[in-house]
Amino acid sequence: MSSNIIAQLEPGNIDMLTRLIEAFDHLGIVSTLDRTEGLVVIRGTEDTVPDLLDILHNLPFPLTILSQE
Repeated sequence: MSSNIIAQLEPGNIDMLTRLIEAFDHLGIVSTLDRTEGLVVIRGTEDTVPDLLDILHNLPFPLTILSQE
């Protein structure tokens, strides 16, 4: 079962977020929902979501988690 994390960050940091998530053994996949608003979805699995949340809470730039599905 998948788990999606909807988040918002500065648009200029979307590429860095994507690279960081990919560097962590592909725990999730980052897709941009709205580049101008900095809205992204990080798609993971039930097993990877705890690690993803830990990473997202410790990024070197601000990121706001809007929802988790």
